[in-house]
Amino acid sequence: MSKRQRQHKIIGYLEKDAVTSQTQLVELLAADGIVATQATVSRDLEDLGAVKVRVSGGETVYAVPQFEERRASEDHLRRVFSDWVVEVAHSGNVVVVKTPPGSAHVVGSAIDRSDIDSVVGLVAGDDTLIVVVAEDVPASNVAARFRDLAGL
Repeated sequence: MSKRQRQHKIIGYLEKDAVTSQTQLVELLAADGIVATQATVSRDLEDLGAVKVRVSGGETVYAVPQFEERRASEDHLRRVFSDWVVEVAHSGNVVVVKTPPGSAHVVGSAIDRSDIDSVVGLVAGDDTLIVVVAEDVPASNVAARFRDLAGL
């Protein structure tokens, strides 16, 4: 089985099952006769742009964002920020957002899908986002909005 075929199978699992771990994904593949290591699955998830999202009940599962994804509403932003953002700072036209380890991509995805016009772009690491703000908008205003959304 090729890498692309395996990744297609993974997308199918993520769409129909609540996959909570890479180990679970390895087991699903094995049940279909596909041998893959956890490291291989990890690389596949990265290639696919898979992210962990919170579902009802508080559990986090893997999901692959769809190209036709809807815009993030203000309520969605508030939920994401209140759940994941622990600190917000700014300097110049940059806002730095801190999250628990492994959570920055969740907040970054919500910002990317939002209607915050003043955000030029962002880079998400493991627990930190660097958000670049348009030059004509004070980064302090964006930082204040992010703090408000997070309840900080």
